[in-house]
Formats: sequence, C-alpha cells, structure tokens
Amino acid sequence: MSLLKKLFGGSENAPEERRVEDYNGYRIYPEPVKEQGGYRIAARIEKDMGGETKTHTLIRADVVADHDQAIAATIQKCQQVIDQQGDRIF
Repeated sequence: MSLLKKLFGGSENAPEERRVEDYNGYRIYPEPVKEQGGYRIAARIEKDMGGETKTHTLIRADVVADHDQAIAATIQKCQQVIDQQGDRIF
C-alpha cells in the first residue's frame, strides 16, 4: 500500500467500517490506524458551530491489539477530551 493511502485511509478504512458516535452535540468518527502490533487510537471530532463544521483530529500514542477494542478506546478518549476541553479543542 502506498504511503498516501496509509496517511489518508486506504482500503483498511472501508466506508462500511465507519461509524459515528453522537456525544453532547459532537460527532465522533473513530478512525483507528493500523500499526504494527495493532491499531493506533485516532478519530475525527466534529461540531456544527456558527453555520460551519469545526473539525479536530485526535491521534494518540496508544496502540490496541484488536480493531473493535481500538474503536471503543477511541470513543472513550474522545469523550474524555470533549468533557475536559469542550469547544476549546477547535
């Protein structure tokens, strides 16, 4: 797989795997990144503010062995960031 596909989501992030989690007015899109030994916790957090969509990309150093566990851990981390920082993440 080319470097660009790895960076911008190749076939491993197929649309049928994508899901969105609504949390306190924010949309969390878990996007775990396949790494050697597992999946890196990563997500896109969005919120509509003032007529536009604000986006924050969350990437953590944590690597989880299982894809489903990575999604669950990603959602939990995003919720924690939202609770702690709110709109300041944008």
